[in-house]
Amino acid sequence: MRVLITGGAGYIGSTVASACLDAGIDPVILDSLVTGRREFADGRVFYEGDISDGPLIDKIFAENSDIEAVIHCAALIVVPDSVADPVGYYRANVAKSLEFTDHLIRNGCTRMVFSSSASIYRADDDHTVTEESPLDPQSPYARTKAVCEAMFADIAAGRPIKILSLRYFNPIGADPKMRTGLQLRRPSHALGKMIEAYEDRVPFQITGTTYPTSDGTGIRDYVHVWDLATAHVAALRRFDELGTDVINLGTGSGTTVRELAEAFNRVVDRPIEIVEAPARPGDVAGAYTRSDLAHRLLGWRAGYSIEEGIRHSLEWASVRDSRLS
Repeated sequence: MRVLITGGAGYIGSTVASACLDAGIDPVILDSLVTGRREFADGRVFYEGDISDGPLIDKIFAENSDIEAVIHCAALIVVPDSVADPVGYYRANVAKSLEFTDHLIRNGCTRMVFSSSASIYRADDDHTVTEESPLDPQSPYARTKAVCEAMFADIAAGRPIKILSLRYFNPIGADPKMRTGLQLRRPSHALGKMIEAYEDRVPFQITGTTYPTSDGTGIRDYVHVWDLATAHVAALRRFDELGTDVINLGTGSGTTVRELAEAFNRVVDRPIEIVEAPARPGDVAGAYTRSDLAHRLLGWRAGYSIEEGIRHSLEWASVRDSRLS
């Protein structure tokens, strides 16, 4: 089986590509390298370019006529950046995805797995969600994902393509074989900031301490990126038999930022100091999934613990600069 992975030189896309290779699925990578890394495509069929470039998409399918499905991971994903530049985010995430989908249909591709986000949900009072929970995206980034899902539903209703949206919760960790990981040296999410604080020997700032959670800090469902990747493999294997177009991918457990910092300090040899700071623009209290739909339909559950995700993130941080020229 051969699959096209957009954004396949990014953090999640490259890990999905590794999981595909390990499962005997041949990935073809398309990445503009705006945020992706060429090194993550080494040894893989790779095309550098934009998902909205019709002639390039035609070329990819002409040269890889056995592509059976697409995993669409290409997107801008930083919430504060989306607040500062909503036009750029709607152009990159929505407008270009529309063009890309049109190119797929023209080339006879009828299967797409879309990297969506759990940030589009309105959580219940206990911060849990299922696939049936109401949508209420709170940032331009999250709204681009919700708009894409609605757009894809309309397209799939009238055109010969089926699109499965996998709503990710919060990825942590790296490829356990250290082939790929977070390409950014200074990522903006909580675990990245903890690693930065650990490396620089400075305090870690918990941004936002007045949320309606058990300790006032934001709550997330931290899922290992390798677990996310293997869920995509399962989705490819069972794509044609799935009776839904939306599946949540999370651990089923909520962890506050303070609890994540405590887990981090249990893993490292030198604990970080924890201080409090105001919430960032666009941040929300958060949510975690209580659905087992992924297990029922994909035969998938998250297998790695938060501590294992932290260890793999630290291991990757220690080798990242040598892996990325």
